Amino acid sequence: MAYRPTWQGHLKLSLVTCPVALYSATNAAGDVHFNLINPKTNNRIRMTATDPDTGPVERSSLVKGYEVSKGEYILLSDDEIKSVKLESTKTIAIEHFVPEADIDRLYWDNPYYLAPDGKLAQEPFAVIREAMRRSGRIALGRVVLSTRERILALEPRDKGIVAWSIRSADEVRKPDEIFAAIADVKPDPSMIAIAEKIIDQMEAKFDPSQFVDRYEEALKGLIAEKQKGHKPVAAAEPEDTNVVDLMTALRASLAGKGKPAPAKEKPKSRRARG
Repeated sequence: MAYRPTWQGHLKLSLVTCPVALYSATNAAGDVHFNLINPKTNNRIRMTATDPDTGPVERSSLVKGYEVSKGEYILLSDDEIKSVKLESTKTIAIEHFVPEADIDRLYWDNPYYLAPDGKLAQEPFAVIREAMRRSGRIALGRVVLSTRERILALEPRDKGIVAWSIRSADEVRKPDEIFAAIADVKPDPSMIAIAEKIIDQMEAKFDPSQFVDRYEEALKGLIAEKQKGHKPVAAAEPEDTNVVDLMTALRASLAGKGKPAPAKEKPKSRRARG
């Protein structure tokens, strides 16, 4: 299967450049997609662009507008927006190398695959990739994606490079904005010791294939039952657990009463698309 690149341009390390292509490293989540339906006619609802004064308008005639004050917009055509060009519009220029540990995990965003674009790019791409690998550090550069300049963190992987978009400082909330209200509790050391043993019991290797979207599978089951003409059965609401004695709950968990259910075997793919 041929994948379409998200972006095409050049990778630049000082005076060394090569053509590259950027591909999304993830698939869109979820196989169950819904459409809005009018239950009286069973017709799919279509969204129509509407001007409050003149009524429906053709989407092809619309332009983008930036609101500078209430009800006042600066209008920009697609050509005008495309005319704004930075070096990072078509070039990922590596600016710095940093230790991976220096980048807080809060800032890591979306992963992409970066690959050489064409035969002539293979050798310079390999030189840059292997130099990065030997440095043991993360390369930082910039790229314009969807009308935004994003920081990219580049790291070698196999024969290619993984590029992570990095959030900017103003995109990440300060932890104190949420954590400041948490009480400064000093837990009982013996309770912590038991909790640590529970954690040791639950240790496992990370296997993403074991994580199935159970909610999506339940939706597929609901759709299948309705397709057969069956009425859906509501799941029973779980009772609230009133933990009066925290130590008792910890000891019961350590004894095995609080172990999670075994991982569900990954089902065969069944697609239900609207």
